[in-house]
Amino acid sequence: MASTDHHAGHDEHATTTGITHNKMMMWSFLASDCMFFGTLIMMYMVYRPDMADLEIGPNQLLDIPFSSLMTFVLLMSSLAFVLGLSALQRGNHAGMRIWLSTTALMGLLFLGGETFEYLKFYDEGITIGSNIFGTAYFVTTGFHKVHVAIGVIWLLGLVLMSYRGRLGVENEEKVEIAGLYWHFVDIVWIVIFTFVFLVPYR
Repeated sequence: MASTDHHAGHDEHATTTGITHNKMMMWSFLASDCMFFGTLIMMYMVYRPDMADLEIGPNQLLDIPFSSLMTFVLLMSSLAFVLGLSALQRGNHAGMRIWLSTTALMGLLFLGGETFEYLKFYDEGITIGSNIFGTAYFVTTGFHKVHVAIGVIWLLGLVLMSYRGRLGVENEEKVEIAGLYWHFVDIVWIVIFTFVFLVPYR
């Protein structure tokens, strides 16, 4: 009976698509954010031919092996999140807290690594206003890092809610929505990494 009541209460908040209002709002936000990042990446690609001939530009500064490692860390954070959600669905709150904390820590590691990259750029005299590469790179990756930082804060907030007994199996959707956001951030980085780091500039 409890399970039936739970599903009944859940359906009351569903839209005509069968998706709850909260999930629909998140999907709408992600759709608009997808267009936003799409615009940034298109901007980068438009100015990309002008970057190859710079005296100090992508060919001299981009550290593909290091950024590949950071990309791997971010991708593994998505796996950690899935394990955390699975733990919650099984009623394993301690496991959920461990995996969500691990996800947040991986996000922080990614931010730390990319900040290290920024500092290396600054040492070479490349800033957001130094040349077209600096502007495009810092704007495109910078907005992504803001999204990662928001995701880390969100994850730590969920862990704190769990410690306070306010995040149970009945609140599973809150974690699922956070997961939609986190996986989106990871996918966006894969696209950025591909076009900024992997596609040759010549």
